[in-house]
Formats: sequence, structure tokens, C-alpha cells
Amino acid sequence: MLKFGMPTLIELPALEDCAAKCVELGLDFVELNMNLPQYQPGELDAARCREISEKYGIFYTIHLDENLNISDFNPYIAEGYRRTVVETVELAKKLHIPVLNMHLAKGVYFTLPDRRVYLFSQYKERYLNSVAAFRKLCEEAIGGAGITVCLENCDGYTDFQKEALEMLLESPVFGLTFDIGHDHACGGTDEGFIAAHKSRLVHMHMHDALGKKNHLALGTGEIDLEKYLKLAEEQNCRVVLETKTVAGLTRSVEWVRNHMNATAG
Repeated sequence: MLKFGMPTLIELPALEDCAAKCVELGLDFVELNMNLPQYQPGELDAARCREISEKYGIFYTIHLDENLNISDFNPYIAEGYRRTVVETVELAKKLHIPVLNMHLAKGVYFTLPDRRVYLFSQYKERYLNSVAAFRKLCEEAIGGAGITVCLENCDGYTDFQKEALEMLLESPVFGLTFDIGHDHACGGTDEGFIAAHKSRLVHMHMHDALGKKNHLALGTGEIDLEKYLKLAEEQNCRVVLETKTVAGLTRSVEWVRNHMNATAG
């Protein structure tokens, strides 16, 4: 049976408030967003997080900082991000967190008169070497803990990102997150890659979209939601209803509940 969760919301800054809303809406988990100060590795108290999860009968996934760039050419910056991932893995072990969601950074680009040149593409060997080192680091940190680092699509994979993803997916500790709203907003350019690696899809960010506007409540945009819900069921994905407000989340839960009831009937 599918597990549905909610993102961390600005309107609910305290973890226990998120947990209470999660239970109120009949959801299974909260995705902790490490862009927020209260969810930094040094701020989170594992014992308190465990107490809340046990009190409300929920679990957590983690959304790593969106600025995370493990391939930055500045070694001090890259090391800081890699250390963040390792420390988060240790937290995940303590809290039995199954998924760490992360974006794969495109890095800096130079705009030339006729094209945009990404430095990770220009210096691709160096970039891919850093990706391989990160893969090994995560394998060693995770060991047999059963944690999956899921790479989320954002605004269209570049060729060098696809190469990096292929490299990471050689390891069993990595998987894919399919954000259907992001994909819709960039014209569906990432769905083909994800479909070709469907067996590695374990996490989904589900929200509606209208043109380039996404993170809408389910049922208020133009995405074929039933298609992707079926995909989530086939792959037994954990699904985050990734809207940005309590109202949007509530409406999304209602859409899912109505869909499930109609399907059951």
C-alpha cells in the first residue's frame, strides 16, 4: 500500500506541529527540509525527533539542502556539503529514515554570445571523478542501513547530469525521485530518463502544475495525476504531496482520498 507524506511547511515551523497535521490528515510521514535552520544537522535532536515520531505514529524522510553541491571546484565548499550528507546519514540511521532526497547541482555556467557553457561540462572528467568519490563516500557511510539517497529531477537534466546519474545508479544506495510538477514545468524533458530507469524509482514528489507554475494542489492544474499515481503504485513509491501551504496540502489529501475511494468502488 502506498505511503503518503507531507513536506515541511512554513506555516508549521515546529516539528511537532507538522507531525500533528500529518496525523490529522491521515498521512504517514513528514519530509524534513534541511533548507530551514531548525532542520540543520546540528539543530535536530535525534531523541526529540524519535519521541515525536513514536508519539504520533509517523516516520520521516529528509530533503537535503537544495544548495548542496558535492562537486564544487572549491574543495572547502565541496567538503562541507559532503560532510553534511554523511552527518545526515548518521541521523537517518538513528531515526530509521529510509530516504534522503537531493538535487544534483548543475553548477556555474558562462554565457557566451551563442550558447551557455556549464563548467561541469567543460571540466567533465573532474566533475565525474567527484561524483564517483561521492558515490563511494555514501556507500561507506550507509553500509547496510537500508537508506536510499534519491536524486530528484528539477528543470531538465543536462547531458553531464545524466552521466552522473548513470554513475550513481550503479550503486544500490542511490535511487530516483520523480517530481512530476518540475517535469511538467520544463516540458516533460526528464520523464524519458526516469522511465528508462523505472526500477530505481522509489520516491515521488506529487503536486499539480499549470504551464510553468507548479506546486499547486492536486486537481487544480493540468497534469494527468492518475497516470503518475499508477506509476507510484507500480513502483511502491513513497509519495510526498509537495504543496507549500496547509490549504493546498489539505486539498491534495482530499483529491487522493476521493481518487482512492473511486478506484476501490
